Amino acid sequence: MSEPQPEAPKGPQISTNPSESGNANLIYILYLASIVVGITAIVGVVMAYMAKDEAPDWLKSHYRNQIHIFWKGLVYALVGLVLSVILIGFLILLATLVWYIVRTVKGMQTLSKGEAYPAPDSWGF
Repeated sequence: MSEPQPEAPKGPQISTNPSESGNANLIYILYLASIVVGITAIVGVVMAYMAKDEAPDWLKSHYRNQIHIFWKGLVYALVGLVLSVILIGFLILLATLVWYIVRTVKGMQTLSKGEAYPAPDSWGF
């Protein structure tokens, strides 16, 4: 009979190795750079997909967050573009930009503390 596995500690997951979060931080930086140079977000999401399987659990939440930022931001932006014909789309595009920046900066702050992202699957901030 096998021994029961101890439960993972709950609460903040502090990283003892700052280099393991360097890739996730680079992806957040690429996302912010995509506001000016759009292609960097595509590079970032590809990097997030490639790194998510081999990362520790607390870092997987950041990769999931980054993937969600990309796809949800794309959906919001497309809806804004379609509705820009009736002018409300410009407000949606502005709200999308604010959401994108806030979500990315919040992820960077949480990552710098060495903690898991609290709700990577949420649609809000």
